[in-house]
Amino acid sequence: MSPTLHWQCKESTLSLQGELVHNTLADLWQQRHQVLSGVRTIDLSQLSRVDSAGLALLVHFTASDEAKDPLILQGVQPALRSLIVLYNLQGILPCEVSA
Repeated sequence: MSPTLHWQCKESTLSLQGELVHNTLADLWQQRHQVLSGVRTIDLSQLSRVDSAGLALLVHFTASDEAKDPLILQGVQPALRSLIVLYNLQGILPCEVSA
């Protein structure tokens, strides 16, 4: 079974579900301008997996001109938090760790 990624924008939150990996992020990348419009928070609590390509996408999203205000990553799972620390991105990816 191939990995999938779903997203939903509600108010100022973009919620991602599934796997944010190289094979799943092309559609989100192509729609990023529309998807990021008005978004202030990205909810990652429903992601089961994030690879380095997914991490790069999150870095791009937080640095994007589409986001008028700095984006906050919410619901960061321990494995993703480890990647953020491993790549020394704590200052670039403002995040709230999931309990």
